[in-house]
Amino acid sequence: MSDNKNMHGSIQIADEVIGVIAVTAALEVEGVTEGSGSGKGLVEFFGKKGQVKCVEIIKEDDNLILDMEIIVNFGTKVQQVAEEVQQRVKNAVETMTGIAVEAVNVAVSGIVKEKHLKQEAE
Repeated sequence: MSDNKNMHGSIQIADEVIGVIAVTAALEVEGVTEGSGSGKGLVEFFGKKGQVKCVEIIKEDDNLILDMEIIVNFGTKVQQVAEEVQQRVKNAVETMTGIAVEAVNVAVSGIVKEKHLKQEAE
């Protein structure tokens, strides 16, 4: 959990909340997909205890470092999508939690053709 202190006491934000914010922001980027064709990937947000699986949160002093895995659609500019994910996730987490994000490390772990996504939806 991340702690923020103010003059009224402390505020604790669970890592799971930070993870959900990060995943939601990443999914807002055009080219990032929820599926991988095999039914796994970014849709597998939560593990057994409600933890976000595709985001690792590392705390250093009063800053966060987020390690994320994403899956992109075939035909997208992977580097551009990953950089936009970094920016959006950093902005979203900092804006919503007030905690400084030192880095958002993005690993592109897969690529999916749209045809597979349409078949999954059916």
